[in-house]
Amino acid sequence: MEPHGKAHQKEHHEDAVSPDPVPLSKYSNRVELKTLLERIDGGAGLAGKRVVIGGWVKSSRAVKKDSLPAAVFVPPPSSGGSQASPTPSVSCTEIINSKMNIFRKLFDVLSGGGKTYPIFDKHDLPCQKATSSPEYIIHFQISDGSSVSTLQVIVDSVLSSVPATQLMSLGTCIVAEGVLRQPLSASAKHVIELEAEKLLHVGTVDPENYPLSKKQLPLHMLRDFSHFRPRTTTVGSVTRIHSALTLASHTFLQQNGFQYVQVPVITTTGVGEMFSVTTLLVETDDKDEKKHVNEKVDSVKAAVKEKTRLIDHLKRSDSNREAVVAAEHDLKKTNDLASQLEMKQKPKAEGATHIKPDKDFFGCDTYLTVSGRFHLESYASALGKVYTFGPRFVADKIDSTRHLAEMWNVETEIAFSELDDAMDCADEFFKFLCKYLLENRHEDMKFISKRVDKTITTRLEATASNSILRFSYTEAISLLQKATTRTFETKPEWGVALTEEHLSYLTDEIYKGCVIIHSYPKEVKPFYTRLNEDKKTVAAFDLVVPKVGVVITGSQNEERFEILDARISEYGLKTKEKYEWYLDLRRHGTVKHPGISLRMEHMLLFATGLPDIKDAVPFPRSYGKANN
Repeated sequence: MEPHGKAHQKEHHEDAVSPDPVPLSKYSNRVELKTLLERIDGGAGLAGKRVVIGGWVKSSRAVKKDSLPAAVFVPPPSSGGSQASPTPSVSCTEIINSKMNIFRKLFDVLSGGGKTYPIFDKHDLPCQKATSSPEYIIHFQISDGSSVSTLQVIVDSVLSSVPATQLMSLGTCIVAEGVLRQPLSASAKHVIELEAEKLLHVGTVDPENYPLSKKQLPLHMLRDFSHFRPRTTTVGSVTRIHSALTLASHTFLQQNGFQYVQVPVITTTGVGEMFSVTTLLVETDDKDEKKHVNEKVDSVKAAVKEKTRLIDHLKRSDSNREAVVAAEHDLKKTNDLASQLEMKQKPKAEGATHIKPDKDFFGCDTYLTVSGRFHLESYASALGKVYTFGPRFVADKIDSTRHLAEMWNVETEIAFSELDDAMDCADEFFKFLCKYLLENRHEDMKFISKRVDKTITTRLEATASNSILRFSYTEAISLLQKATTRTFETKPEWGVALTEEHLSYLTDEIYKGCVIIHSYPKEVKPFYTRLNEDKKTVAAFDLVVPKVGVVITGSQNEERFEILDARISEYGLKTKEKYEWYLDLRRHGTVKHPGISLRMEHMLLFATGLPDIKDAVPFPRSYGKANN
């Protein structure tokens, strides 16, 4: 049985809705804004419909009722014998806007708490409310995250028991019921707005402590508030694009006969710098390190006191708000550093010992996986074409705009195929993603092109329609060596790994587009990559794009038992027994099999033009940083 309140609300809504109601959001009694705003007519055809909407305040303005000038209506020229509805003159709107700052100052003297207030229908309000407080008409821009567009909502302040200053604060959550109408102002930017007749919920914010209520924060500062930053328009758009890329990846692979397989995040095998997984503590006797930490804690605590005094001084003086915000942000970072150092000061729990794998949770050394392709090979040897999508972890101590400790990869394995087949797959997959965004996230791409990178749409269109050039590592080195206008920090010689500056020169300056580089020296690729006939190179490739670097890596893995066994020994892996299961795949029913790995965050950088990978993920984890 439904709760009485909800049942009553539902019943009332159904009675009030006009014929052919606007479709509700599934599992909710509200209408998503994209349903209204992403129609071809922008929602104009829905005028007169009664709806319930919910969202967060992006901006607001208000007009005191008794200061409103009389509306001057100018009848438009009639057409075909019919006359359109009268609209107020533009001068009326200009007068209202000119008084907005005065009203904002007036609101500053009003009070309100940071909680959710009970909301009343207009006829339920206490009689004295209308006479004890000024009344306003408030204009909100509301976003619910379903679209880059916002809906204008017109609210009479008498509908709410919340003081106007609280109701209008940026970030306030509002659920409103009313009737859609075309704006009365001829200069309005929207073709539809909501005249609210009821406020069903108001979730207030505390402007002093809500970070987004300050002046627009740059992306790098928003990272300190990962739990709030999706409420910004830019991060919201990036998130919807990210979601579209995920769906597009599953769509492409499923349509091409790949089976989805979940592979483990915790593994006993892998290469490179890996995170250990353990439930045991490690005891350290490094007295010099402890002394250094203690000294640093004292220094940081002194800095905290000094910065606190500075903020108090700025608040007492007439310093501008931006200076206070910057000082508070600096103090927060210093406090975070102090907390981290204090954690290092804490003594280890009694009984802590050095890690003994046989006593650990799994009874052996385990790690967070670097790649899922190891385990995918098992399923490719049975199902043919398989893929997975999940987090991958790299413990390299690097803090750059292109590196994270935790990234998500789409990985495939294809039985009965070779390297050229994998390059074809990567080529088509990459172009499919570009085309999918252009066709399915048009509004978000339009916004991103205005806010982040004006060339992004043109670049995606060109990528989706043009062929991707392929050439070998040896040819790449030759091109780099011929460069006369560029000096590289790492000299391009055969056998060295191609660096970001090498790849940037090839894609941004030489070819001005995406390229696939293949046949790398065996020393710069993993031990399991198939050895080519020249015995010097391996069957591996990278799909490299302008401004970002490598987006897709791929390789044909070694299916020949003797060669793989020798490569494991050559690579110097001390615990060869951990790879016996991997060798078993070559002992029993071996098959040629390549695969690819798409770096989702790097794909998102290419699709949006964002300069830093930390802004491409909801909760970035990088060297020295794991906020939230």
